[in-house]
Amino acid sequence: MAGNGDGVTLLGYWASPYALRVKWALKIKEVQYEYMEEHLPDKSPMLLQYNPVHKKIPVLVHKGKPLAESLVIIEYIDEVWKHNPLLPQDPYHRAKARFWAKFADEKCVPAMFRAFSKVGEEQAQAAEELRENLKTLESALEGKQYFGGETIGFLDIAVGWIGCWARMNEEVAGVNMIDAEMIPLLSVWFQKFLELPIIKECLPPQDKLLEHTKEFHKMLMMATLT
Repeated sequence: MAGNGDGVTLLGYWASPYALRVKWALKIKEVQYEYMEEHLPDKSPMLLQYNPVHKKIPVLVHKGKPLAESLVIIEYIDEVWKHNPLLPQDPYHRAKARFWAKFADEKCVPAMFRAFSKVGEEQAQAAEELRENLKTLESALEGKQYFGGETIGFLDIAVGWIGCWARMNEEVAGVNMIDAEMIPLLSVWFQKFLELPIIKECLPPQDKLLEHTKEFHKMLMMATLT
């Protein structure tokens, strides 16, 4: 286990799925770290210092050197701490894992947000787009236990949070996002992944996250009326 003598600090926010997937990577790698909670929307001087470009969390600071963007951070963690590898060793499979992670962030996540934040026909179209994109993502499982094969890896960490947030968004926004009949393999995988002890213990309290999601949705709906 890596000690915090390595000087590892994570700046995050409790309800951020992007900070969560960095926590998962650190947990799997058994890296001890100091966690600093940002009180958004206020941003600490440390966050502004370490991420002056985007001014967003998460930020990983290792031996005084900061890194931003969660997928970049996870790849860095995987390269620095070699045990319990996250990315495949084969260059082709490594590239495919990066491709699917990018697909999820660029196709699934924006559609999920629109399905959560819109109403009427716009919401219905976004939800349909999300379900189609999740069906495409499901093909990357290819009958495997996890996206990483026999053990969880980079892509599992990259997309696993969607199963939690989508279900909560469904409850709050009243829209079907994960259709178990349309994506049976992915639906089962979401449940199995999120129940893994090493994954589950990093999840934010679900009742607290639900209230946070309700408040966020209320704010978005009020904004559409102004």
